[in-house]
Amino acid sequence: MTAWLSPAEWEVIALSLRVSAVAMVATLPLAYALAWLLARRRFAGRVLLDAAVHLPLVVPPVVTGWILLIVLGPAGPVGAWLQTHFGIGFVFRWTGAAIAAAVMALPLMVRAMRLSIEAVDRRVVDAARTLGATRWRAFATVTLPLSMPGILAGAVLGFARSLGEFGATITFVSNIPGETQTLPLAIYSGLQVPGAEAAVTRLAIVSVVLSVGALMLSEWLIRRSGAGNSHVL
Repeated sequence: MTAWLSPAEWEVIALSLRVSAVAMVATLPLAYALAWLLARRRFAGRVLLDAAVHLPLVVPPVVTGWILLIVLGPAGPVGAWLQTHFGIGFVFRWTGAAIAAAVMALPLMVRAMRLSIEAVDRRVVDAARTLGATRWRAFATVTLPLSMPGILAGAVLGFARSLGEFGATITFVSNIPGETQTLPLAIYSGLQVPGAEAAVTRLAIVSVVLSVGALMLSEWLIRRSGAGNSHVL
């Protein structure tokens, strides 16, 4: 396997895994909070929040990348403030690629978690409250464990979506080998170079294997978690 892939290709794979893992881990708490809010609360502006969360699914990824560039770029309101006060910049860096991947993965993660939270019977939560559990304890001991399949599915789907992110990434942080060039960007670059078909094929195979593996892991985790919850109940 090592000889099959060049050092440069291994670098692309390692960067892709790092970007996807960071994007998924950083997004997980926010995704669950949004999912719980949309599933359990009724408030003014809920429809607008729901639309904003799912916007990356319906607008072209290039538009999402452009918005990130406007907001987090060196001249953007947030980007300029972070650069001035903390020396933090995201453009042309792998951390920016992780942000782009996280934004694109967020809707899928929220959707999976929201469906799982909505499937938790409110009567079970109410019973826990009746027995003396605080709101937080009822959440931690009932809602959270029973919605675990959605959390796991959302996390793995977010990871898989991050692996395949292209449009927002190349718009926001460009395509820099060794810094922001993830698998999709490396495949795109290879398609522009005559005679690079073999490298493109290898990277495409790796991409498919990683994505299928993530989906299989998601299914396994959901089944394992579901079996565990059924046993407890």
